[in-house]
Amino acid sequence: MIAVDSGTADESLREAFLRHLAHERGLSTHTCDNYARDIDRLLTLKADLPWDTLDVHHIRTFLGRLRVQKLGPRSLARLLSAWRTFFRYLIRDYGLTRNPCQGVRAPKADKRLPKSLSPEEAVRLMNVKSDDAVAVRDRAMLELFYSSGLRLAELTGLTLDQLDLAAGEVRVTGKGRKTRIVPVGRHALDALRAWLAVRAGFLKNDTPCVFVGVRGKAMHASTVQKQLALWAVKTGVGRHVHPHMLRHSFASHVLQSSGDLRAVQEMLGHASISTTQIYTHLDFQHLAKVYDDAHPRARRKSGK
Repeated sequence: MIAVDSGTADESLREAFLRHLAHERGLSTHTCDNYARDIDRLLTLKADLPWDTLDVHHIRTFLGRLRVQKLGPRSLARLLSAWRTFFRYLIRDYGLTRNPCQGVRAPKADKRLPKSLSPEEAVRLMNVKSDDAVAVRDRAMLELFYSSGLRLAELTGLTLDQLDLAAGEVRVTGKGRKTRIVPVGRHALDALRAWLAVRAGFLKNDTPCVFVGVRGKAMHASTVQKQLALWAVKTGVGRHVHPHMLRHSFASHVLQSSGDLRAVQEMLGHASISTTQIYTHLDFQHLAKVYDDAHPRARRKSGK
């Protein structure tokens, strides 16, 4: 164990922590990047203060400064969570004696329901009419996102040996390197077969990734995001679409049809069912709209 006050540079501690997140905890590149930004804020606010002098009052002061900079409650809560995790790491590996974030409460934020597409919008988005190889690839991505509720990092990291088209399944490794098997729908299977038939034309090496870019390498997350937004425009969906919106749409539509919250939890790879319960609110919104549209005692009479 190295003492945290032994002169270890802050940058070295930062890099060691990020390696811990990536290699020991198996977090995605996207998640690690978010942690890096949050720790960078902490380092800026801490300046030259020694780690072992930080206490609850310092942390509250730091959060107050960030609030003045117009950071919202959600951002502040995420920052505090990242800092708390970082200090736990310093206690474990560098001999820090206390966690200054302990006892600091995150500001409360209003719960926002995740945005999702209506079933009609989802069908419209999947209606990619083009035989161009890029369009064939993108349709397979869209269908798989919506069919199986994958995270962005799960899709970009998906390899050929994780696909079982005959069984109609995909094996994905999610947060914390947890593996789950998710069913793949018929339309997604057809789209994947069409893409795999032309995929070789993109390859310039032996990458095992299912989805590759025009340069023959695994697709970058930003490219996937860009393509989804592009197809939302081309297919006339009429609003910005991102990968997580398709994951939310998958979850809410399955729940609307089945009512099986536990099954949705398993397919999404949520560690806790409380995370999945947000979709019960989406389902209630759907039912409330049906009620308002259909129930004779809910409809307002015109002219009054």
